[in-house]
Amino acid sequence: MKIYYNPKDDLLHITLKESKEVRNERYSDDIVFDLDKENKVVGIEILNTSKYLELNDLLSVTLVQERVAS
Repeated sequence: MKIYYNPKDDLLHITLKESKEVRNERYSDDIVFDLDKENKVVGIEILNTSKYLELNDLLSVTLVQERVAS
């Protein structure tokens, strides 16, 4: 996963998975999903990011993985 933030444009892009073929699907005026050829979300773009997220929290990431019962 890659997270890119452009402060000049207040744009955040999260790449979940690299994909050669990507199409954009607008969810709202400020949120766009990048979909691969199988319609799976491979990226998320947020315009006017500071309106939706606390930017200082972007640098603090916690990964929580739940165990699957076997």
